[in-house]
Amino acid sequence: MNQVKRIGILTSGGDAPGMNAAVRATVRTALSLGIQCVGIRRGWNGLIHSDFVRMDSDSVSHILDRGGTVLYTARSEEFMTPEGRQQALATCKLLGLDGIVAIGGDGTFRGALELSRLGIPVVGIPATIDNDIGCTNYTIGFDTACNTAVECIDKLRDTMQSHERCSLVEVMGRRAGFLALYVGIAVGATAVLVPEREFDFQRDVVERIQESRLAGNTHFMIVVAEGVGSAFEIGKKIHEVVGIDPRVTVLGHIQRGGSPTARDRETASRMGYAAVQAMAGGHGSCIIGTTEGRLTEIPIEEALTMTKRLQMDRYTVMETMHNQPSAL
Repeated sequence: MNQVKRIGILTSGGDAPGMNAAVRATVRTALSLGIQCVGIRRGWNGLIHSDFVRMDSDSVSHILDRGGTVLYTARSEEFMTPEGRQQALATCKLLGLDGIVAIGGDGTFRGALELSRLGIPVVGIPATIDNDIGCTNYTIGFDTACNTAVECIDKLRDTMQSHERCSLVEVMGRRAGFLALYVGIAVGATAVLVPEREFDFQRDVVERIQESRLAGNTHFMIVVAEGVGSAFEIGKKIHEVVGIDPRVTVLGHIQRGGSPTARDRETASRMGYAAVQAMAGGHGSCIIGTTEGRLTEIPIEEALTMTKRLQMDRYTVMETMHNQPSAL
């Protein structure tokens, strides 16, 4: 356990609510084991350019409930080059780092794999609102992003119902539909469009609007995952084919902000604790994931080959709820 004396901590890629909770848990767990902590600011880019700060218990006080990341984040093209990684390695040696805890998504973990191949153990903590990391059932930030989207759509629906309009709401998620489908069920959407399901405009949009109108509804809510395509283009087509005037709302980066939910705080705290325990126990170069609520350690190389499918049974739930005589 005493082999590890000093570790670095960084957040990389898109920010996610709960990253600060993971940083806090990592620092406090490390200190409890007599391990010093160095915060690397601005992700892998900060490691290349020696952008760091010493961290102690006081430095992570009062950040549990804060969104964003106190260590800042960035994407680094320079780190993807051999020269950039060698400079990052030099920084690790200069600071005397025995390992790094990297908090982020798929790109973060690919960088972690490259650094681990140079001899620096890296433990990854999955944090992305997209929930699209194959090696884990859940990623930090997903629950908060879902709640943010639901709150926004609930407010939007109030005014859309008043004007009897069709609403198209585009949510984030990159090439995955986890966020869109979860939110769509939660708001009682007329239709949810996700990239994992082949998109048929007549079946998935026109017929659903028609069925909803026949059921007596005058307002239609359609949730679109950004990986499907532009909600504005879909809105134009609805106007041309159905003859109603849609209003498009792109929630965008508002979904990444805000105070993390209890689930994200608790999961981040457990993952931060587990990451340090793995590092101290000599199990570096792995990713901390969740399987049926339990934390797991997966070797980085194996983790990056794993994929995760959208739970289409949830799509069936959404369809069943919509096909009832009364919407919402």
